[in-house]
Amino acid sequence: MWYYDNAIDKTPSVKYFLPVALLFLAGCSQKVQPPENPKPGWLSAKPFPAGYYTGIGHSAKDANTNYIQIAKKSALEDLVSEIKVTVSSTSVLSQIDVDKQFHDRYEQIIQTEAADEIEEFELVDAWEDDNNYWVYYRLSKERYREIKEEQKRNAVLLATDYYKKAIDADEKGERIQAASFYFQAFRSVEKYLAEPIRVTIGDRELLLTNEIYASIQSMLDKIVLTVDPSQIQLNRRMNENEQTVIAKAGYRDLNQAAKDLPLTAAFEKGEGIVFPQYKTNDEGEAKIFLTKIGSRELEQTVGVKVDIETLAGSSQSSIFSFIARSLNVPYAQVVLKVQRPVVYLTAEEKSFGSQNNYALISNKLKNFLAKSGFEFTEDRQTADLLIDVRSNTERGSISGSIYITYLSGVIRVSSVKAGNEIYATTLDRIKGYGLDYDRSSIDAYNKTVETLEKDRMDELLDTVLQ
Repeated sequence: MWYYDNAIDKTPSVKYFLPVALLFLAGCSQKVQPPENPKPGWLSAKPFPAGYYTGIGHSAKDANTNYIQIAKKSALEDLVSEIKVTVSSTSVLSQIDVDKQFHDRYEQIIQTEAADEIEEFELVDAWEDDNNYWVYYRLSKERYREIKEEQKRNAVLLATDYYKKAIDADEKGERIQAASFYFQAFRSVEKYLAEPIRVTIGDRELLLTNEIYASIQSMLDKIVLTVDPSQIQLNRRMNENEQTVIAKAGYRDLNQAAKDLPLTAAFEKGEGIVFPQYKTNDEGEAKIFLTKIGSRELEQTVGVKVDIETLAGSSQSSIFSFIARSLNVPYAQVVLKVQRPVVYLTAEEKSFGSQNNYALISNKLKNFLAKSGFEFTEDRQTADLLIDVRSNTERGSISGSIYITYLSGVIRVSSVKAGNEIYATTLDRIKGYGLDYDRSSIDAYNKTVETLEKDRMDELLDTVLQ
């Protein structure tokens, strides 16, 4: 009986012991703490809420940079990348972009500028850790459309006004003034070249951007540009030349000179210096100034054309510069038949008063000038230039087993035609070292050649080719 009662008494103990033990273990276990700075979900997957453009930007934290502004710029660029440019088949961009070479570049320019000009975007969130900063912006699609439509209306009104002024000036024969108005009209709507903008002017309904572009091209087509002579022979030594090139411009429909027309000139084949910008006088003429021929090529060309950038005005944009390349601009070309300067060289290179047999200085001059497009002659009467080299070394001191020598000399260049000296450079006690005086003299000549290569050759060439 005792055993039975004892068994019955133990059952309640087990019954109450298990819950208490579980509570004890739960109290002893470590509590799981949420992270103090959890990453937001928009860092893992970019959100695309309905009715909004979104942009996520990032920047590494750097004490030397404004990482908040960098992240903001990055976010706006990301946001703008969602805004696509649709090129209408009736737009001016579609008409000039037959091979689709402009479309991608135009869209890139528009988006780049939109990132700087975008308005009314809002900050949704930002997050950072010790080394990085992220930011999340959004822009209402509806509000963006409203803003762009208002900007477009204002641009169209301004462009229409400029276009009317251009037509009026064009009809009066005031072509430069008309060009200014046409280009101002174009710049007013350059951000909408992909769209067909319909306006009514007088009794005509027209596509505004298409009409402005066509008017600019039509005006350029009326300009005739020529150069006289179109081919010239000239010496690479520019002051040996007497022939000048005259560019002349006129309006074919008005049969009159195009005065005050800006022109630009540049080497197209070869290399040299030509004054780049001109404006025609009352006779429609401008003298083209060539100041240097830098290439060895025997045939070179200089192109002269209407300077669109100047004609359009000082306020240029990347879009205008990009589209302007599609215009057919009046152009003329000058062919240059280049004669190489002929050199007669004399040299007296001495070592300790006696002529040496290595002629290092004169050989270096010959090689340099030959590579630069000069010719050498043994007939003094046929030369354009006379070059005379005089040099000598003198013995210096002896320090231990080292012998020291000093070289002095002069190089002179004279013009045969003008009969005067055009360049001279002195070589003043250039020091050479060697185990005897002959070797130190050669070393002095080698150092002289190094000095000429480093400091004097280009100077000589520039002076001679003027």
